[in-house]
Parts: sequence; structure tokens; C-alpha cells
Amino acid sequence: MEKRFLLPEGGRFYKANLHCHSTLSDGALTIGELKEAYKSRGYSVLAYTDHRRYEDHRALSDEDFLALAAYEINIDEYDWMSDHDHCKTYHLNFYDTDPDQNTGEKQKNLLPGHRYQDVGYINDFIARMNELGFLCCYNHPYWSLQTVEDYKNLRGLFAMEIYNHGCEHDGLYGYNPQAYDELLRAGQHIGCLMTDDNHNAFPFGDPLCDSFGGFTMIKAPCLSYRAIIEALKAGDYYSSMGPEINALWLEGSRLHISCSPIEKIFVVTDGRNTYKALARPDETITGACFELSGRDAYIRVDCRDGRGLHACSRAYFADELGV
Repeated sequence: MEKRFLLPEGGRFYKANLHCHSTLSDGALTIGELKEAYKSRGYSVLAYTDHRRYEDHRALSDEDFLALAAYEINIDEYDWMSDHDHCKTYHLNFYDTDPDQNTGEKQKNLLPGHRYQDVGYINDFIARMNELGFLCCYNHPYWSLQTVEDYKNLRGLFAMEIYNHGCEHDGLYGYNPQAYDELLRAGQHIGCLMTDDNHNAFPFGDPLCDSFGGFTMIKAPCLSYRAIIEALKAGDYYSSMGPEINALWLEGSRLHISCSPIEKIFVVTDGRNTYKALARPDETITGACFELSGRDAYIRVDCRDGRGLHACSRAYFADELGV
């Protein structure tokens, strides 16, 4: 029976951190220091997402490293300087799909006003940025003190952060699978990313260092700006805290998963039922196969290893599965 690959069979995986901060905003490391640190740990892609400051650092790119032009905006409930501890906020990352296009217009439309209660205004801003060529990611809802009522009506997203490593260090606020499922169950067809959101206040090797804890593995034919962006648009990636998802494919209605040694594989759906495979105590598994029911609006794969670290696919929807 023919295999239908959910993650492309061809190409290779490129390790990416899609959320980081440099000395251009509130990070401790320069853009060059970040490049060298992440390259030394096997990363090929780094999105520089400094706060409210769009920059194109493609001059840093080389044959083994790609710098994505990006930035992060915040829309706060009130002046957070008066009470940062309790201020609800929207944080959104914008990734420039083609920095050579609409350059003048991008500089005019970069920063929204702080109209927190006006989701229509927020969606209009996202739509304008989409038109200018940006992909939008909704960031760290738990850290942002937000509930489903705050984010269920967002539109124009390509993904949300299912894990943010910096937020995990801030207060175990990092892993947000429920928020992802709430968005999916509300009808959003979006992906999920794991990121560092590193500011590097603590040195490498310190237990509170916020680098190298959340990453996205992008499957692309080559390490070019266009290839990486097209892979992100197509959803050709998975996200991880450590475990690897080597392959996902369908044969008829059977879902096949190949992964690094882990303890648990769960296939989450739009409903309460899941497909699952668990290792025996003190053992591991490196894959699983499940017969899909054909009644699921979406499925997504969540693999967890013995350290409690997750690797997650994006959601795949019924029209993609064809089961």
C-alpha cells in the first residue's frame, strides 16, 4: 500500500529557534554571539525576534546558518510598568517571508496600539502584517495570564507556541498543549512551535539558562530563506524539547510514527479519545502504528521521553488525512 508522508520523505531536518532576544532589545547577547552559540549546538536557523524592533540580519547567514528577519510585538491590558506581575498581554511573533518585498510599508505598519480589549483591532493588525508578507505566531498564553476567552477569536495565525523555554523557567508556564487544542477545537487550522524565547540573563550551563530547551525541526530541501519559509507555511516541521520524530506517514487508514527512544506516544484528537502506545517499565519504544477511525477532525502526535520532555507534531486535519 502506498505511503503518504505527513512529514516530507525528502529533504532534511534543520534545527531552529524561532524566538530569541538580543542586545537590540532586552537580551544579554549580541546578534553575532547568538549566532555562534546556536551554531555550536547544532542549530541551523535562528529567528531574531527582538521586542517591537523589526530587523533583517540576513548578513549573518552562511552556508550552515540562516537568520530569519522577525520581531515580537506586545499589546498590553494596561501600562505594565505599573503592575507587570498581573498585566495580561498579547505577545505575537512576526516572521518576514520575504524581506526584500514591501520594505517601506513594513516600516510604517510595525507597531500596533495597546487596544487589548479590541480583538477586531488586533485581528486587523495581524491581517495587515499578513498582507505585507509576515507569518504570525501567538506566544506563551499561560505566561501572558490569558484564557481561551482572550485567544479563541484571534485570526490570521500560522502557529502558536505550544512550549516556551524561557516561560518554563519563569514559573513552569512553558508547556501549553491545552491552549493549542482549544484553538484547534475553536476551528483554527494552525501549527505549533517550541521555542526558547531566550534572553540569556544566566550563562550557558546554568540551570536557569533559557537557551537550548525548545526548538522546531523544519524539513526542507535545502537551507535557503525561501525553502525554510515554504516549509513553515506548509507545516513541514515538528517541535521538541529533546525527543526526535523521524517520520510520520499513512498507509491507508493506518498512522505510522517513527521516533527516538521514548516512553509514551499519544495521538491527541479533537475529542476525548486518543490513540496511545506506552513502553513497559524501564523500557522504551521507537515507534507505533494506529488504525485511525476516520471520525477525527484532527490528530496530533505527542511523544514523551523518560525525562518528561515532549516532541509534538502539528495538527493534521481530516482533509489532509483522507481517512
